[in-house]
Amino acid sequence: MTIRLNRRNVLAGGAAAAGVATLGMPAVAAGRRVTVIDGYPARAMWVQELSNFFLPEVNRRLAEAGLAEMNFQESYGGAIVKPRGVLEGIRLGLGDIGVVTTIFHSSTLPSQAISAVTPFISADARLVARSVDEIAVEFDAMQQEFEAQDQVYLATGVALDSYQLFANRPVESLADLENMRVAGAGYNLRYLEGLNGAVGVRGGLTDFYNMIQTGVTDAAMLWPEAAGTFAIAEVAPYMLRADFGAVNTKTLTVSKVFWNSLDPAEQVILREVGVLYRDRLAEVAMTRASAAESAYVAAGGTINDLSAAERSTWANNMPNIAQEWAAGLDADGKNGTDMLKAYIAKLVADGETPARNWAVTA
Repeated sequence: MTIRLNRRNVLAGGAAAAGVATLGMPAVAAGRRVTVIDGYPARAMWVQELSNFFLPEVNRRLAEAGLAEMNFQESYGGAIVKPRGVLEGIRLGLGDIGVVTTIFHSSTLPSQAISAVTPFISADARLVARSVDEIAVEFDAMQQEFEAQDQVYLATGVALDSYQLFANRPVESLADLENMRVAGAGYNLRYLEGLNGAVGVRGGLTDFYNMIQTGVTDAAMLWPEAAGTFAIAEVAPYMLRADFGAVNTKTLTVSKVFWNSLDPAEQVILREVGVLYRDRLAEVAMTRASAAESAYVAAGGTINDLSAAERSTWANNMPNIAQEWAAGLDADGKNGTDMLKAYIAKLVADGETPARNWAVTA
């Protein structure tokens, strides 16, 4: 297969082959060589869990089953692909296993936006992750979208307990958002619609610090753990705890070519450990959330809570982006309306009370 080096949206620097230097792995190892990629740096929490939990657990189970371990060649932080390039990188054969940041691919992977279009319901990463994966089983649109990209869907990933707003000036109420420029990625930019002239500016997690520092934006929507990882308190020392909710922004996926080369026992192990990775990632996100907020304050940040009344006002002033999303899937024959109803029903059945029921047309 020929890889064209002018695909700058996928390839980074001069690394055009999957054989780049690996992280923390021996030069020679038993078993087949498997390239693992993510465009985000190794310090990103989901990458840490991929490297420190998922990969070793796969090999542990392979060894336990009497199967050959895999020689994982790990490459992160732009060595092979940039953050937006994992989906295409795996499709092109640059990686065998990767974590796709789905918010960058709303047109290619529209079903993955299910939790992003239903804000103000649940800040429980564990519940959201499990519910999304159940939807992926009950409605095969999610898996078909990855199939169309020559990939096999293993499990969703929720790496954040809840999106919050981090600003360079005090924010305590909706009035304080007036004319504010807010960085975001994907559907969360639409949360700002109908709010006193607040404007969303598209960017990625690795860009937010510079966007605020240089005055491109006044704020950004991200989650406390990531705010600590990327030192956001230095440029945005005011957090508004609005609890937009947990969002599935990651999907663990494998190349179809690689998948088809595995025997059934190996496939079972990858699927089983994928679910464990999903649950562990969500648990780590929840565990780190409180500590991350404390660290943010210790770094000079101030946290203000949005009142329940204003949170409800915010939700109800938004356009019903969930209905728009569902209608788009319906038009594509993907049954988005039933998918939306089923997803919200799962959250409610587990005790969540939506600030707005997005499944209701009104």
